[in-house]
Amino acid sequence: MAKSVFYSFHYDRDAWRVQQVRNMGVLDGQPLLNAQEWEQVRRQGDAAIQKWIKDQMAYKAAVVVLIGAETASRPWVRHEIAYAWDNHKPLVGVRIHGLADRNGYTDPYGENPFAKVALKGGGTVGDHVPVYNPSGWDSKSVYANISANLTNWVASAYKRA
Repeated sequence: MAKSVFYSFHYDRDAWRVQQVRNMGVLDGQPLLNAQEWEQVRRQGDAAIQKWIKDQMAYKAAVVVLIGAETASRPWVRHEIAYAWDNHKPLVGVRIHGLADRNGYTDPYGENPFAKVALKGGGTVGDHVPVYNPSGWDSKSVYANISANLTNWVASAYKRA
């Protein structure tokens, strides 16, 4: 298995798609919480969520934001991006809207979540971090493209000095 990464994504909408990416086996990511486990962390409040993020991200080589239709609107995704940026974690985005969900449906193209995280000196994280849009006409070919390229995309993640 290659690098150990932290996956950032919109849990409710994209957990099925993210599980497909994890199951490719090309990268080692943090364990995905099931809905019950996530709810348990969430009930403990924002501080518990922030601690979970910090603990999960601590020894990861990079942060991979898996971008679906609504990922950019998620406050915790934006927090994870900002936390990774502030802690000099390499960042990269991969669009997953072309992967089918559990019902066999793909999603519309979503906004770039990195463009939603402002930098103190001006601009956004999106001015620096690459976002990859896998090619393919259907979910199967998008899956194959992600599987074939994910390791290289993570290797090209933006590394802040």
